[in-house]
Amino acid sequence: MEDKHYVIPKGKELRIALSGKSGCGNTTVSTLLAKKLNITLINFTFRQLAAEKGLTLAQVIENAKNDDSYDIAVDTRQIDLARKESCVLGSRLAIWMLKEADLKVYLIADEQIRAERIFNREGGSIEEIKQFTAMRDREDSKRYKKLYQIDNNDFSFADLKIDTAKNTPEQIVDLILEDALDKGLLELK
Repeated sequence: MEDKHYVIPKGKELRIALSGKSGCGNTTVSTLLAKKLNITLINFTFRQLAAEKGLTLAQVIENAKNDDSYDIAVDTRQIDLARKESCVLGSRLAIWMLKEADLKVYLIADEQIRAERIFNREGGSIEEIKQFTAMRDREDSKRYKKLYQIDNNDFSFADLKIDTAKNTPEQIVDLILEDALDKGLLELK
């Protein structure tokens, strides 16, 4: 298959917001998509915040239960960056927070697949990963509701909902690019 070359129309900007729960492939798909379009990837998460603060991811998640500044720092930084230029914003809340996104994409994967992906990335025990991920999902949902009145289980408004179990990351990127092309957000060169 011939590799298509997608470009943003001259004089336009493009912001693609991509969300999904951990292990859905957000980072992989966002990275591939940004590279394919040659635009900035914005994917600042609790994981990066933990590294900046010299904490573990688990510590940041625990701290964030009682300290809203963790979420607000991550969310504010991402949105501020996304508003500056064409980009792919990959985050748990991208499709809700970047209201002006030209294309909102939600990635879906069941808990077993998510746990297997996290296991392949980080190692550990599948059962412990499932438990940790379920706890993280519950805590994330509670915080998002409290902080922003966002129900992150309602992604019905997303322009695209893609089951990542049925597509490779490259196929997902192609689906997103074709949808953006159909909407006139991209052109073929």
